[in-house]
Amino acid sequence: MELKLVPVAIPENANVIIGQSHFIKTVEDLYEIMATSVPGSSFGLAFNEASGACLVRAEGNDDGLRAAAIDTALALGAGHTFVLYLRNAYPINVLNRIKDCPEVCRVFCATANPLQAVVAESEQGRGIVGVIDGSSPQGVEQEADREWRVGFLRKIGYKR
Repeated sequence: MELKLVPVAIPENANVIIGQSHFIKTVEDLYEIMATSVPGSSFGLAFNEASGACLVRAEGNDDGLRAAAIDTALALGAGHTFVLYLRNAYPINVLNRIKDCPEVCRVFCATANPLQAVVAESEQGRGIVGVIDGSSPQGVEQEADREWRVGFLRKIGYKR
């Protein structure tokens, strides 16, 4: 077995959700979740089949995000993996619905940070072991940092 770091490019003003699921129906169900959760959102989705034709299945309402999802799914090369890029919505708006999808086994990340996937490769194929999401901590939050955090959450409407 060999471990590889696969960089994940995130399109401008987008977020990505990467996860593992177990069935081709994932493409349809995640499309419906996105289409009904946040009106006006843009998204592109790709899913790597792990048996049968072993195709990358793709859907979405934004051709650029759909193409980016396909490129990332191919680069990851891991079976039963889905890549979902979204704009005009945040992962917090859809993450619980995605985790409640019967086909979804796990979510590796939901982020807009610089991202790398840790992929294990064997003679059988590839699988995602985990992700490196963003940067390492640079210190411990102080009172001024806490005040900024609380103010920021109020500014974007997540706290009153």
